[in-house]
Amino acid sequence: MLTSGRGVVGGKGGLSGRNVVAGMERHQVVVYLGAIVAGAVVGWLAPGAGPALEHLINPVLGTLLYVTFLQVPARRLLASLRDGRFVAATLVVNFLVVPLVVAAMFVALPADQAVRMGVLLVLLTPCVDYVIVFSRLAGGSSERLLAATPLLLIAQMLLLPAYLLVFLGGELADAVEAGPFVRAFLVLIVIPLALAWTTQAWAGRRRAGMVVTGAFGATMVPLMAATLFVVVASQVPKVGEGFAEVVAVVPFYLLFLVVMAVAGLGVARVFRLDVAARRAVVFSGATRNSLVVLPLALALPEQLALAAVVVVTQTLVEVVGMVAYVRLVPRLVKEDPR
Repeated sequence: MLTSGRGVVGGKGGLSGRNVVAGMERHQVVVYLGAIVAGAVVGWLAPGAGPALEHLINPVLGTLLYVTFLQVPARRLLASLRDGRFVAATLVVNFLVVPLVVAAMFVALPADQAVRMGVLLVLLTPCVDYVIVFSRLAGGSSERLLAATPLLLIAQMLLLPAYLLVFLGGELADAVEAGPFVRAFLVLIVIPLALAWTTQAWAGRRRAGMVVTGAFGATMVPLMAATLFVVVASQVPKVGEGFAEVVAVVPFYLLFLVVMAVAGLGVARVFRLDVAARRAVVFSGATRNSLVVLPLALALPEQLALAAVVVVTQTLVEVVGMVAYVRLVPRLVKEDPR
């Protein structure tokens, strides 16, 4: 489970709090879509708020990842990594199959360097947050995906510079500095992960730690909604003159979702996974890490500023695509007959 009602105080207030949390969990897809629509409206009607909202992205995203990591007990992580076939399938689909699919698409992408950078940043990095939600809604093994999250994050941050160098070559050296990437990795991954595991250790020794952990678990859905709202509202005003270029990448994002549904299922079958694990692998291969790589895109030089909007556009396409995935993947990956 991504979210939990644990840690809410008892009594009428506690019951009301649990009801609100349970309601948000049941309708979290609607909540996320509503946050995106609200962000788009605010960004369109109040473009002047964009810079201020942009400053909130890292704090909100860092908190979201802290809560995500908090759901992964460190001791269970080691046990999950012993599920060799699932881990191997997840790594193969994300770090071998996806780059090959992106390479096939790359030659047809718009020639604009910012557009290409944005597409590469977002498509080459697997999702670590709401993929777990959508996978669970489709009957996927969300616990195994959740436990694999730190491994996926570390692997993508280590491999992303190499992928960018392969695709962009000398253009990359002229446009990108390593410093912002390193800072984003430390602020968004290393620090939240260390804090989460420190909190887990506290919860293992003190009841107060357990209460705090449960309370944070109940914030997952509103945190995700807040993150989506802030991201969309801060980036919509930037579309401007780059609207045509941004719209041009939408078909590529749609094609990616279609291709990865088939490719993910193929990889899962090769590794002979059970139904829940197969569905999880399909979702892992299709969903991308737009929220985490957005700070990297925002750290690019001014001439590549459109890359951030290209990243956010993928979020908009993907969330709608995941609604379709939730309905279609259970039909694509059917329960084994008994």
